[in-house]
Amino acid sequence: MKPELLNTIKNYNKQKFTADLMAGIIVGIVALPLAIAFGIASGVTPEKGIITAIVAGLAISIFGGSRVQIGGPTGAFIIIIYGIIQQYGLEGLAIATVLAGIFLILLGVFRLGTIISYIPYPIVVGFTSGIALTIFTTQIKDLFGLTINGGVPADFISKWIVYIQNFSTIDLPTALFGIISVIIIFTTPLISKKIPGAFVAIVIMTIAGVILTNHFGIHVDTIGDRFKIDPSMPDPIVPALTWEAAKGLVSPAITIAVLGAIESLLSATVADGIIGHKHNSNQELIGQGIANILSPVFGGIPATGAIARTMTNINNGGKTPVAGIIHAIVLLLIYFFLMPLAAYIPMACLAGVLVVVSYNMSGWRTVKQLMKNPKSDITVLWLTFILTVIFDLTIAIEVGLILACLLCMRRMAETTQVSVLTDQDDIDPNAETDINNPNIEHITIPEHVEVYEINGPYFFGMANKFEDIMNSMGERPQVRIIRMRRVPFIDSTGMHNLQNLIEMSHQSGIAVILSGVNEKVHKVLQRNGFVRLLGEQNICANINEALQEAEKLNH
Repeated sequence: MKPELLNTIKNYNKQKFTADLMAGIIVGIVALPLAIAFGIASGVTPEKGIITAIVAGLAISIFGGSRVQIGGPTGAFIIIIYGIIQQYGLEGLAIATVLAGIFLILLGVFRLGTIISYIPYPIVVGFTSGIALTIFTTQIKDLFGLTINGGVPADFISKWIVYIQNFSTIDLPTALFGIISVIIIFTTPLISKKIPGAFVAIVIMTIAGVILTNHFGIHVDTIGDRFKIDPSMPDPIVPALTWEAAKGLVSPAITIAVLGAIESLLSATVADGIIGHKHNSNQELIGQGIANILSPVFGGIPATGAIARTMTNINNGGKTPVAGIIHAIVLLLIYFFLMPLAAYIPMACLAGVLVVVSYNMSGWRTVKQLMKNPKSDITVLWLTFILTVIFDLTIAIEVGLILACLLCMRRMAETTQVSVLTDQDDIDPNAETDINNPNIEHITIPEHVEVYEINGPYFFGMANKFEDIMNSMGERPQVRIIRMRRVPFIDSTGMHNLQNLIEMSHQSGIAVILSGVNEKVHKVLQRNGFVRLLGEQNICANINEALQEAEKLNH
């Protein structure tokens, strides 16, 4: 494994650099308002959002496994970051972010990047839609300029109760700024798809805010009213990663790591479909891990691959990770020379930006489409959504991962079938050694012999299924043949179940013969003493040999 930057730099030329330069500048401009908005919404200062976009964006482009991935703070992290800060403070957030970075690197080093793709789609949609609704809910106060004494409650339901109770305190100029910002963001792509709507909204509404304040005495709350803007780069500080501090932050760190892995690999996969080049998921996780270790060192927050910025990069001609590096440099220049101007940005405008972000994240069309799926998928979707909204993302991710495992086990169990063969079945006698053999013969099953066929993995999910089918049979046979030609693997529960079956059969005077055991399964059975238990002659290569052996045992 090596970073994609090293792969692309070999054939780098002036034409690619020109494309990357233009894409990087545009993405940097797009990232600016989003970084500020995500920083403030997460409960930190606006400059921390930009620092995250600079440091993490640079690291992800240098060390990642995608050609066009753009990294930085994203809306998905807002809720989890805000919760960690409320419970553990900024120092706790820094430690959790570093731990998450370590977890991400380990996932990449042990080549577990593909495991993320096994998380069922309804769970991912449930997370994302729940986060979208939660982000939208957090912006209502700033969007409408509500006056709420004592602050806004933390939980979802209490927030809406307080909003409804205090909606009469709406500030009309603030509400107009917020609504007009949303309209500008939605309509800008109709005029030009190259110009980012969020940036246009911030420029127009900031100028409008300054004019209204200076000439008409109408003031709308701005970033400068709430935060003191500091355009200097903070000194690097390594978080105190002690065992006591880390022990209590493992759970939120896992949440950050899982969420970051899901979002970054989802973004990279979407990008692959457009540029026609497959990313390296394990290297991408390593890049994300390095980014999340470096970000808190400079006072930043968790970061991941951002779908919207990655798509902007592709649409504007970005070819290599150099575009992501340029995007970070553009943000750095803005931070040093133009950051004081951010004090004049209206809070209602940033709220409008996040309202649009939450709308785009909601995926309501996808939810509508998933409602046509099986009931199990719908149940998982809504359960994950409700847990994310009503409780918190940590619980939702933990429950979601458990649901993913349970669903996987259920689907695997459903794929494994156990059937009883009879004289009427047409069987390929050589199928165990060559399942593509076209020669089909009619076989005769001797009297007092039962033949069972297992089709699929013999694991804990189907252990009882075999017993139920045998118990449903009538009179007791003298020989049981278990055909295992289509058993790709057997786990410890399957072996335990098989051992019990053999021992109980022997106690009842019933011989057991295994037919068509593949080499891999045969080695597992041999290591666990099944050859001694059955006898080598009772593990046959194909059904004909098994039937011949059954004839001998039957006499």
